Amino acid sequence: MALALFICFQALDALTTLIFLQRGVSEGNPLVRMLLTAAVGHVTPAVALVMAKVFAVSLGVAALRCGRRRILANMSWLFAACVTWNLIAIYCA
Repeated sequence: MALALFICFQALDALTTLIFLQRGVSEGNPLVRMLLTAAVGHVTPAVALVMAKVFAVSLGVAALRCGRRRILANMSWLFAACVTWNLIAIYCA
């Protein structure tokens, strides 16, 4: 259940990120921003975000397999905050 929630937050984060990128808002996460910048001309922003989300989900799976449910829960809270921030950025753009 914790992993499913985490994956849902990853999907919502990717979706809201794509929406605010279309509205001209820049990415706040320096790692994702670097990935998006490096991907220009090679892949679409959606593909770059999928790559970042696959990495994040793999970290979530690793945390779950290692019995670190608390870390997985904390990561879910972090991405819930990111989705909230993205929604605010979309609203204000």
